Formats: sequence, structure tokens, C-alpha cells
Amino acid sequence: MSITGPIVCIEDDDDDQHLMSVAIKELQVANELRFFTDGKTALQYLESTPQKPFLILCDINLPLMNGIELRKQLNQNEYLRRKSIPFLFVSTAADPGLVQTAYDETVQGYFKKPVRYSDLKEQIRLILAYWSECLHPDSDL
Repeated sequence: MSITGPIVCIEDDDDDQHLMSVAIKELQVANELRFFTDGKTALQYLESTPQKPFLILCDINLPLMNGIELRKQLNQNEYLRRKSIPFLFVSTAADPGLVQTAYDETVQGYFKKPVRYSDLKEQIRLILAYWSECLHPDSDL
């Protein structure tokens, strides 16, 4: 896995962007953090960048293209699907039907956005630790 690639965060709320950015800095994560406020712009970036992002953290409710639609587009794009970028939802929206819809689109995780900053920071730490240890099709085994 390209553990040195950027972390792509698709989040339209400025406060949540700030909290994620601060948490990642406090966790001393060296990866570049790339924020997008809507799924359409994120998709354009992912389709055009030669980089292999480390992972994608995405909200569900986004303008222009929501998180579910973005995931569908990624699944339909051979170039992006072959990059095998872990795609995780981090959202306040967590009703069971929505979670099932997300997993129907083969997401690698669905996390309810914590209310407290300390819980968000711990959630991000666990996500990054887990994906740092996972093998990837492009990994040197």
C-alpha cells in the first residue's frame, strides 16, 4: 500500500475539516492531507492524479455528488478501482439503511463521526494504524 500517499478527505464542513487537520497534525502523520468539499471535485482529482492516495475519508452528505454516488463512480472506473484505495465513510449520518447502502458499494469501513474531539482523534489514529499494516496489491510482500 502506498502509505506515503496523500490522505484524501472529502468533507464539506469547515469545522470538521479543521478538526481532522488538527488531529492528523497532533498524531504526527507525515502524509499530505488533501481536502475536497464535494464528491465531484474529489473524483476529478482522483481521475487525474498519478499519485496513489493512502486512503479516502468521505462524508456521506456532500454537495454536487454525495459520498454514495462518489463511491459508485470509483467502482465503475477501472483506473481508480485498480488503485485499490481504501474508502471509508466518516459521517454523522448513521441510520442502518444508509450503512447497508454504503457497504453494498463495497466501502472498507463506515464510522460514525464522534462528538468529542478526543474521540475523533482516537478514531483517526485507529484507522491510520490499521491501514498502515494492511497489504495492498502493489505492496512489496
